Amino acid sequence: MKELEKRIGYTYKNISYLENALTHSSYANEVRHGVKSNERLEFLGDAVLSIVVSDYIYRNCPKLPEGELSKLRASLVCEKSLCRFSAALGVGDYLRLSRGEKNLHGNERPSILADAFEAIIASIYLDGGMEQARKFILHWVEPEIKNPKPRAFKDYKTTLQEIIQKNPEEKLSYVLVGEEGPDHDKHFFVEVHLNNNVIGKGGGRSKKEAEQQAAREALKLMGY
Repeated sequence: MKELEKRIGYTYKNISYLENALTHSSYANEVRHGVKSNERLEFLGDAVLSIVVSDYIYRNCPKLPEGELSKLRASLVCEKSLCRFSAALGVGDYLRLSRGEKNLHGNERPSILADAFEAIIASIYLDGGMEQARKFILHWVEPEIKNPKPRAFKDYKTTLQEIIQKNPEEKLSYVLVGEEGPDHDKHFFVEVHLNNNVIGKGGGRSKKEAEQQAAREALKLMGY
Protein backbone atom coordinates (compact mmCIF):
# COMPACT_ATOMS: atom_id res chain seq x y z
CA MET A 1 0.00 0.00 0.00
CA LYS A 2 2.92 2.34 0.71
CA GLU A 3 4.15 1.86 -2.85
CA LEU A 4 0.72 2.85 -4.21
CA GLU A 5 0.73 5.94 -1.99
CA LYS A 6 4.04 6.93 -3.60
CA ARG A 7 2.58 6.43 -7.06
CA ILE A 8 -0.48 8.49 -6.14
CA GLY A 9 1.74 11.19 -4.68
CA TYR A 10 -0.29 11.53 -1.50
CA THR A 11 0.22 10.14 2.02
CA TYR A 12 -3.02 9.25 3.77
CA LYS A 13 -3.80 10.20 7.33
CA ASN A 14 -6.41 7.42 7.32
CA ILE A 15 -5.32 4.60 5.02
CA SER A 16 -8.74 2.93 5.30
CA TYR A 17 -10.03 5.42 2.71
CA LEU A 18 -7.61 4.02 0.15
CA GLU A 19 -8.37 0.42 1.14
CA ASN A 20 -12.07 1.13 0.63
CA ALA A 21 -11.34 2.70 -2.78
CA LEU A 22 -9.65 -0.53 -3.88
CA THR A 23 -12.47 -2.82 -2.73
CA HIS A 24 -14.62 -4.09 -5.58
CA SER A 25 -18.22 -5.12 -4.88
CA SER A 26 -17.39 -8.75 -5.70
CA TYR A 27 -14.89 -8.85 -2.81
CA ALA A 28 -17.26 -7.10 -0.40
CA ASN A 29 -20.04 -9.56 -1.26
CA GLU A 30 -17.72 -12.55 -0.90
CA VAL A 31 -16.12 -11.53 2.41
CA ARG A 32 -19.05 -9.64 3.99
CA HIS A 33 -18.50 -8.99 7.73
CA GLY A 34 -19.05 -5.27 7.25
CA VAL A 35 -16.62 -4.87 4.34
CA LYS A 36 -17.88 -2.09 2.06
CA SER A 37 -17.32 -1.79 -1.67
CA ASN A 38 -15.96 1.31 -3.40
CA GLU A 39 -19.28 2.13 -5.09
CA ARG A 40 -20.15 5.07 -2.81
CA LEU A 41 -16.64 6.48 -3.21
CA GLU A 42 -16.97 6.09 -6.97
CA PHE A 43 -20.13 8.23 -6.86
CA LEU A 44 -18.37 10.99 -4.93
CA GLY A 45 -15.18 10.76 -6.99
CA ASP A 46 -17.14 11.18 -10.22
CA ALA A 47 -18.57 14.48 -8.90
CA VAL A 48 -15.18 15.77 -7.68
CA LEU A 49 -13.55 14.82 -10.98
CA SER A 50 -16.23 16.64 -12.96
CA ILE A 51 -15.96 19.91 -11.02
CA VAL A 52 -12.15 19.92 -11.07
CA VAL A 53 -11.97 19.25 -14.81
CA SER A 54 -14.79 21.71 -15.57
CA ASP A 55 -13.11 24.44 -13.52
CA TYR A 56 -9.72 23.85 -15.12
CA ILE A 57 -10.84 23.86 -18.75
CA TYR A 58 -13.15 26.85 -18.14
CA ARG A 59 -10.21 28.87 -16.82
CA ASN A 60 -7.57 27.61 -19.23
CA CYS A 61 -9.50 27.25 -22.48
CA PRO A 62 -11.14 30.71 -22.76
CA LYS A 63 -11.70 30.49 -26.52
CA LEU A 64 -13.72 27.29 -26.45
CA PRO A 65 -17.54 27.65 -26.64
CA GLU A 66 -19.78 25.70 -24.26
CA GLY A 67 -20.32 22.81 -26.65
CA GLU A 68 -16.60 22.26 -27.16
CA LEU A 69 -15.95 22.52 -23.43
CA SER A 70 -18.52 19.76 -22.88
CA LYS A 71 -16.89 17.54 -25.49
CA LEU A 72 -13.42 18.12 -24.03
CA ARG A 73 -14.59 17.36 -20.51
CA ALA A 74 -16.38 14.21 -21.68
CA SER A 75 -13.23 12.95 -23.40
CA LEU A 76 -11.20 13.49 -20.23
CA VAL A 77 -13.60 11.81 -17.79
CA CYS A 78 -14.80 8.94 -19.98
CA GLU A 79 -14.16 5.32 -19.03
CA LYS A 80 -11.42 4.93 -21.63
CA SER A 81 -9.35 7.83 -20.24
CA LEU A 82 -9.88 6.87 -16.60
CA CYS A 83 -8.93 3.28 -17.34
CA ARG A 84 -5.72 4.48 -18.97
CA PHE A 85 -4.85 6.66 -15.97
CA SER A 86 -5.65 3.81 -13.59
CA ALA A 87 -3.54 1.31 -15.53
CA ALA A 88 -0.59 3.73 -15.62
CA LEU A 89 -0.92 4.12 -11.86
CA GLY A 90 -0.84 0.35 -11.44
CA VAL A 91 -4.17 0.23 -9.59
CA GLY A 92 -4.93 -3.25 -10.89
CA ASP A 93 -2.12 -4.69 -8.76
CA TYR A 94 -3.84 -3.51 -5.57
CA LEU A 95 -7.53 -4.15 -6.22
CA ARG A 96 -9.40 -6.34 -3.77
CA LEU A 97 -11.46 -8.72 -5.90
CA SER A 98 -13.38 -11.92 -5.31
CA ARG A 99 -11.75 -15.21 -6.33
CA GLY A 100 -14.01 -15.44 -9.35
CA GLU A 101 -13.25 -11.90 -10.46
CA LYS A 102 -9.51 -12.54 -10.11
CA ASN A 103 -9.79 -15.64 -12.27
CA LEU A 104 -11.53 -13.58 -14.93
CA HIS A 105 -8.75 -10.93 -14.83
CA GLY A 106 -11.04 -8.32 -13.36
CA ASN A 107 -7.98 -6.24 -12.46
CA GLU A 108 -7.62 -5.53 -16.19
CA ARG A 109 -11.27 -4.77 -16.94
CA PRO A 110 -11.70 -1.13 -18.09
CA SER A 111 -14.90 -0.46 -16.13
CA ILE A 112 -13.40 -1.75 -12.87
CA LEU A 113 -10.17 0.23 -13.32
CA ALA A 114 -12.06 3.41 -14.22
CA ASP A 115 -14.39 3.06 -11.24
CA ALA A 116 -11.43 2.48 -8.91
CA PHE A 117 -9.75 5.63 -10.21
CA GLU A 118 -12.84 7.68 -9.35
CA ALA A 119 -12.95 6.01 -5.93
CA ILE A 120 -9.31 6.95 -5.31
CA ILE A 121 -10.15 10.57 -6.15
CA ALA A 122 -12.88 10.47 -3.49
CA SER A 123 -10.56 8.83 -0.96
CA ILE A 124 -8.05 11.66 -1.37
CA TYR A 125 -10.82 14.26 -1.17
CA LEU A 126 -12.20 12.81 2.08
CA ASP A 127 -8.77 12.37 3.66
CA GLY A 128 -7.05 15.55 2.53
CA GLY A 129 -9.60 17.94 1.02
CA MET A 130 -10.33 19.40 -2.38
CA GLU A 131 -6.88 20.84 -3.09
CA GLN A 132 -5.18 17.47 -2.67
CA ALA A 133 -7.81 15.86 -4.90
CA ARG A 134 -7.34 18.63 -7.47
CA LYS A 135 -3.58 18.12 -7.47
CA PHE A 136 -4.01 14.39 -8.09
CA ILE A 137 -6.57 14.85 -10.88
CA LEU A 138 -4.62 17.54 -12.72
CA HIS A 139 -1.45 15.43 -12.62
CA TRP A 140 -3.26 13.12 -15.08
CA VAL A 141 -5.60 15.48 -16.89
CA GLU A 142 -3.42 18.53 -17.52
CA PRO A 143 -0.98 16.77 -19.90
CA GLU A 144 -3.95 15.45 -21.89
CA ILE A 145 -5.21 19.02 -22.40
CA LYS A 146 -1.83 20.56 -23.19
CA ASN A 147 -0.77 17.71 -25.50
CA PRO A 148 -4.01 16.38 -26.95
CA LYS A 149 -3.94 13.05 -28.74
CA PRO A 150 -6.35 11.88 -31.42
CA ARG A 151 -9.29 10.26 -29.65
CA ALA A 152 -11.49 7.46 -30.93
CA PHE A 153 -14.04 8.21 -28.23
CA LYS A 154 -17.30 9.64 -29.51
CA ASP A 155 -19.46 11.39 -26.96
CA TYR A 156 -22.92 10.52 -28.23
CA LYS A 157 -24.60 11.86 -25.07
CA THR A 158 -23.23 15.37 -25.54
CA THR A 159 -24.08 15.35 -29.25
CA LEU A 160 -27.66 14.31 -28.48
CA GLN A 161 -27.95 16.91 -25.71
CA GLU A 162 -26.80 19.70 -28.05
CA ILE A 163 -29.47 18.74 -30.55
CA ILE A 164 -32.24 18.60 -27.97
CA GLN A 165 -31.18 21.91 -26.38
CA LYS A 166 -32.31 23.69 -29.53
CA ASN A 167 -35.85 23.07 -28.24
CA PRO A 168 -35.83 24.21 -24.58
CA GLU A 169 -39.25 22.70 -23.87
CA GLU A 170 -37.94 19.19 -24.57
CA LYS A 171 -36.62 17.13 -21.65
CA LEU A 172 -33.99 14.41 -22.06
CA SER A 173 -33.39 11.74 -19.41
CA TYR A 174 -31.62 8.39 -19.02
CA VAL A 175 -33.35 5.57 -17.18
CA LEU A 176 -31.70 2.38 -15.92
CA VAL A 177 -34.22 -0.32 -16.83
CA GLY A 178 -32.32 -3.44 -15.88
CA GLU A 179 -29.11 -5.24 -15.10
CA GLU A 180 -28.08 -8.86 -15.26
CA GLY A 181 -25.19 -11.15 -14.54
CA PRO A 182 -22.98 -11.78 -11.50
CA ASP A 183 -20.99 -8.97 -9.88
CA HIS A 184 -17.87 -9.87 -11.83
CA ASP A 185 -19.70 -9.65 -15.17
CA LYS A 186 -22.55 -7.14 -14.81
CA HIS A 187 -24.42 -5.86 -17.87
CA PHE A 188 -26.59 -2.75 -17.62
CA PHE A 189 -29.54 -1.69 -19.79
CA VAL A 190 -30.56 1.95 -20.22
CA GLU A 191 -33.28 3.82 -22.11
CA VAL A 192 -33.00 7.44 -23.17
CA HIS A 193 -36.32 9.28 -22.93
CA LEU A 194 -37.39 12.42 -24.74
CA ASN A 195 -40.18 13.69 -22.53
CA ASN A 196 -42.12 10.44 -22.00
CA ASN A 197 -41.05 8.72 -25.20
CA VAL A 198 -38.27 6.14 -25.49
CA ILE A 199 -35.98 7.23 -28.32
CA GLY A 200 -33.06 4.89 -27.75
CA LYS A 201 -31.92 1.80 -25.86
CA GLY A 202 -28.43 0.63 -25.02
CA GLY A 203 -26.45 -1.85 -22.99
CA GLY A 204 -22.94 -2.08 -21.61
CA ARG A 205 -20.69 -3.28 -18.83
CA SER A 206 -21.10 0.05 -17.05
CA LYS A 207 -24.00 2.47 -16.74
CA LYS A 208 -21.99 5.13 -18.55
CA GLU A 209 -21.33 2.82 -21.49
CA ALA A 210 -25.01 1.83 -21.64
CA GLU A 211 -26.05 5.50 -21.68
CA GLN A 212 -23.64 6.24 -24.52
CA GLN A 213 -25.03 3.33 -26.55
CA ALA A 214 -28.61 4.47 -25.91
CA ALA A 215 -27.71 7.98 -27.09
CA ARG A 216 -25.99 6.49 -30.14
CA GLU A 217 -29.15 4.59 -31.10
CA ALA A 218 -31.25 7.72 -30.60
CA LEU A 219 -28.99 9.73 -32.90
CA LYS A 220 -29.15 7.00 -35.52
CA LEU A 221 -32.94 6.95 -35.42
CA MET A 222 -32.95 10.73 -35.72
CA GLY A 223 -30.81 10.52 -38.85
CA TYR A 224 -27.49 11.74 -37.40
